[in-house]
Amino acid sequence: MKNIFGMTLEELQEELGSFRLPKYRTRQIMEWMYKKYAKDFSGMTNLPETLRKSLAAKYMIVTPVLQDRLDASDGRTSKFLLLFPDGVAVESVLMRQPYGNSVCISTQAGCNMGCSFCASTLHGLTRNLTAGEMLGEILFIEELLEMEDKKIDTMVLMGSGEPLMNYDHVVHFLRLLHEEYVLNLGYRNITLSTSGIVPAIDRLAEEGMPVTLSISLHAPREDLRSMLMPINQKYPMSDVVAAGCRYAKKTGRRVTYEYILIRDVNDGEREAEELAALLLGQIANVNLIPINAVPERGFHRPEEERVEAFVRALSRRRIAATVRRERGSDIQAACGQLRNRHLSNDTILR
Repeated sequence: MKNIFGMTLEELQEELGSFRLPKYRTRQIMEWMYKKYAKDFSGMTNLPETLRKSLAAKYMIVTPVLQDRLDASDGRTSKFLLLFPDGVAVESVLMRQPYGNSVCISTQAGCNMGCSFCASTLHGLTRNLTAGEMLGEILFIEELLEMEDKKIDTMVLMGSGEPLMNYDHVVHFLRLLHEEYVLNLGYRNITLSTSGIVPAIDRLAEEGMPVTLSISLHAPREDLRSMLMPINQKYPMSDVVAAGCRYAKKTGRRVTYEYILIRDVNDGEREAEELAALLLGQIANVNLIPINAVPERGFHRPEEERVEAFVRALSRRRIAATVRRERGSDIQAACGQLRNRHLSNDTILR
């Protein structure tokens, strides 16, 4: 049987062509799947019973199920390990912020970018996620929030995986999420994080979706970035930053540069000066992230005084920077940590 979860209205209308349904019937099915979280056709009570049985004989509604959940002690961050029918699992995170509820989702199961500080890449890439699977992550959390009379306000594609290496599925997902019959989430409420896949950044700029682009920089010079992020050998930092400039110019959206601060690696006065010189004159912000340490990686978080000194060094050079305090450190909120724990116990497939 064929899974229809993740289809657009037009795709489903075409798929159900042999049923000769009026468009309002297709919309009813969409509403059941995406607004009422239906997992099968039997409960779609405004559809004729004969139609429900005919649909159930040919189609499925496949969504992820909860494999594990961790809640931070402060009650603001929850991490979910969601399992798909083929045994592959991914992590999604709900962050309850003062300005609303933000969700961080994965776009791939695992990652093959090889960043030396990241847990997601420890077991490599298992596979890409489909648009429907990414939507399943979002609607799982939206359904939970609806029970609290709340909703998702913003979304970040910063979980496991490189979104721009799963380009077609990600763009399909973003367009679907924007539809009024799904979440009607504005593109300006979406942030996509990339390690810097230059051709895909330029392609994304032409899509007409003004999402915020967040570029993982993590170093101010080529040799250091290559050590931390092997992808730099294919797409050098200078080319990545130039692509960020083109994206900002084309979309009118300010680019954010993510910079993980690692003690005695990239958190010194020299690195702050080099970073300021690299970004001088750009329409950009710097998001500094003291590393949420991954034991297998051997990197450590810098002292608070060193973080503050880095911020002051950038400020003196007129570079806008904020410090993002990692939430959920007590629940393994860094990308990939919960999934890796289950992988080590052989409870999910790689």
